[in-house]
Amino acid sequence: MADQQMTGRREDDLAAARGLVDFISSSPSMFHTAATVCRRLEEAGFTYLPEGAAWTVQPGGSYYTQRNGSSVIAWRVGTELPEDAYHFQIAASHADSPTFKVKAVAELEGPGEYLRLDIEPYGGTIDYSWFDRPLSLAGRVLTRDGSQVTSHLLSVDRDVALIPSLAIHLDRGVNAAFSPDRAVDLYPLFSAGALKRGSFDAFVARDLGVDPSQLLARDLFLVNREPPRIWGAADEFISSPKLDDLMCAYCSLEAFLASSNERDISVYACFDNEEVGSHTKQGAASTLLRDTLERINASIGRSPESLVRALASSMLVSCDNAHAVHPNHPEKADEANDPRLNRGIVIKEAANQHYCTDAFSRAVFSAVLDDAGVPHQTFANRSDMAGGSTLGNISNAHVSMHAIDVGCPQLAMHSSYETAGAHDVRFVIDALTAFFDADIRIDGAMGARIG
Repeated sequence: MADQQMTGRREDDLAAARGLVDFISSSPSMFHTAATVCRRLEEAGFTYLPEGAAWTVQPGGSYYTQRNGSSVIAWRVGTELPEDAYHFQIAASHADSPTFKVKAVAELEGPGEYLRLDIEPYGGTIDYSWFDRPLSLAGRVLTRDGSQVTSHLLSVDRDVALIPSLAIHLDRGVNAAFSPDRAVDLYPLFSAGALKRGSFDAFVARDLGVDPSQLLARDLFLVNREPPRIWGAADEFISSPKLDDLMCAYCSLEAFLASSNERDISVYACFDNEEVGSHTKQGAASTLLRDTLERINASIGRSPESLVRALASSMLVSCDNAHAVHPNHPEKADEANDPRLNRGIVIKEAANQHYCTDAFSRAVFSAVLDDAGVPHQTFANRSDMAGGSTLGNISNAHVSMHAIDVGCPQLAMHSSYETAGAHDVRFVIDALTAFFDADIRIDGAMGARIG
């Protein structure tokens, strides 16, 4: 019986991991991620409420909105909201990942007959991981047809560029120290002579099926063409571009759609531009979350005072991947707070408040997971190493509530091809489903009741 249970668990885990593979494959840019999320919400019966339209929100209803075609917020209104006070339970992730963006004037001619792409880094990339890989392009393109300006998604489904390494014979010290110059070494090769200046926009237009004269502007990014895969002698690993943070975007979406809670307003948020600081109109530092919550509050007939009270009783789970212990460099991890692959969701905490976790939010979230029998582990930076930050504190500065930072443990964060535990996909979905299902009633920072 135990063997049958383990076999069943393994198959469930791999099915969840395969779902993540499909999600990432359909999300080559933040614009495609938002479109993929919106498509899943539509299939689940959610109603789209554009920001520029009047909103009607009803108890029992499921809705979503989006901004810039790259950030999405969805919510489900419970049918048993208390008359005196209600609350939100929110999971937030981000749709963007480190890559390189093609500049407005896209082509660099020479030397000789070469044609290269002029790019600049988006976020904190591990530059060397982009060399000698087949690359493509994805993002959005704006065109004009008469008086109409239209946005189009573009994902080029073939190899069109590559960043070649310098041969070891021409750089004997490459294995001792490799620090590529972003203004010299990282220009992708686009043609060896068959294409000339102007070919890039003609190529984009042809892929869209429009005339090159119709192109106005574009947000196009390099895409690593290596497909996501589950691998290992025991199928323990999942490797893919963009695990940070599409793994959390996927897991939190699956949990949100699988959960049911009639006594709160459950919210799923997926923001753009976390990797470049979030300070954009569609980032976590924007008005998007506050605007959405204020409009929900007004549409269900509650006062501005009710919203303030609701936020004081609410909880945000900021979902962004965490560093697993590296197999070759365990010394880079904290000795005690050292998450491992396939051991469950990671709770992240930092004394400098780069993460929004504190003792109260940790206690509440841990209690929820313990009640659900879901494993969890902890991450903290080594005390002599500065860590990164995420969207939790950024969004919390604009819409303040109790909050916790969590993530999936992974290796090679910000590489063009990252690795995580295949079984953690199901563990994290289970953890976030437990959060959405729980009726968490917070009383200031003095206590909470978990129903």
